[in-house]
Amino acid sequence: MPTEILMPALSPTMTEGKLARWLVKEGDTVSSGDVLAEIETDKATMEVEAVDEGKIGKILIDGETENVAVNTPIAVLLEEGEDDSDLEDFSPSAAPAPSSASEEEGSGKDEPEERASSPAPRSTSKTPDAYDASGEIPEGTEMTKMTVREALRDAMAEEMRKDERVFVMGEEVAEYQGAYKVTQGLLDEFGARRVIDTPITEHGFAGVGVGAAFHGLRPIVEFMTFNFAMQAIDQIVNSAAKTRYMSGGQMGSPIVFRGPNGAASRVAAQHSQCYASWYSHVPGLIVIAPHTAADAKGLLKAAIRNPNPVIFLENEILYGQSFDVPVMDDFVVPIGKAKIERSGDDVTIVSFGMGMRYSLEAAEKLAEEDISAEVIDLRTIRPMDMETVLASVRKTNRCITVEEGWPQSGVGAEITAQIMHHAFDYLDAPVLRVSGKDVPMPYAANLEKLALPHTDEVVAAAKSVCYRD
Repeated sequence: MPTEILMPALSPTMTEGKLARWLVKEGDTVSSGDVLAEIETDKATMEVEAVDEGKIGKILIDGETENVAVNTPIAVLLEEGEDDSDLEDFSPSAAPAPSSASEEEGSGKDEPEERASSPAPRSTSKTPDAYDASGEIPEGTEMTKMTVREALRDAMAEEMRKDERVFVMGEEVAEYQGAYKVTQGLLDEFGARRVIDTPITEHGFAGVGVGAAFHGLRPIVEFMTFNFAMQAIDQIVNSAAKTRYMSGGQMGSPIVFRGPNGAASRVAAQHSQCYASWYSHVPGLIVIAPHTAADAKGLLKAAIRNPNPVIFLENEILYGQSFDVPVMDDFVVPIGKAKIERSGDDVTIVSFGMGMRYSLEAAEKLAEEDISAEVIDLRTIRPMDMETVLASVRKTNRCITVEEGWPQSGVGAEITAQIMHHAFDYLDAPVLRVSGKDVPMPYAANLEKLALPHTDEVVAAAKSVCYRD
């Protein structure tokens, strides 16, 4: 199919620019590296180069056009074997409409918003300036119980039905229907061409996925566990994450890397690591870690549609947990937006993924002692919705973070630093972190339990910042 030539970015913060002039015309034959056009901003001028050889089939935006959004298709390239007839049924994709730096790195399109969950037992005030997730599920929408495993499967199936470029690949995803049965039924519906069993070589099939994304497909690469993704980290970080920037926005990598992350149950040190902070350190990656089935479904659909590489961190223990999921034709959750799961006035608890279980259980126990905890589910680790967190801290004046990963350079450390920078004067107590212990995960069940955070630790930390210990 014809290849779109996109409006490139001169910098990571550029959102639009001027297409100053074309140096080629329709029908011209070009080779990789040929200069096609010039673009301008108020700071710089840049040449747009061809990344493939072919013929300029159609120029979509004329020279001297102002305010062209980054990633807008500006021309169409016909490759070998293609001619003008291939343009008859071809319609260029629309550019994402950025509204902020965090949203640029996130979803890239306007998407519905999600509702907040149950309030604390006592009356609590709203959090001004925080993201309001209540609109993500329209009032009166029918809900159904669904496991996280089923929600992930349905998200992939729905996107595969909508877009033939979407396919799934990984170890045991087809014939065995997934190591955790997340891809159950996909092979029967979509066939072996789009549900692909791979050899046990993460570096190899991750690279194949990245290459497919470079050429316009939308792969979903499943890792049996994200611990195995360490074999593929060069493909993820150096190829998928950096190519859009290094190509000046001319090449994208719309790929999702998904699979279970973090501790499970007695799988020892090499199979129990949380990679949230590892990947959230990398510019160019989006990192998502849902807790509920509804968020897992809505965020995976958004991830598949996103033009950037996405790390989608699931949890083995949560796969079989059931939650309410809306019965909607196209339920999508915006990337880069946190959700206030429980409103409160006395202390803010920020977590994600499996940590939300400990946080919500702790909030229930704290309510019994008349401490009103506001629980925030980050949902997306990068870009992180600090606006919602900061708004809550300005209301409660106290904060603790909860995660299963190690403490040094963890997600909680980043949140703490941001709060110190942007809301220090609002704090009535130091920010405290609850995390996994700073040791490799033990295999023995009693030691594993001690190495992981638990509800009582969250309660103790909350009481400490409230000076109630």
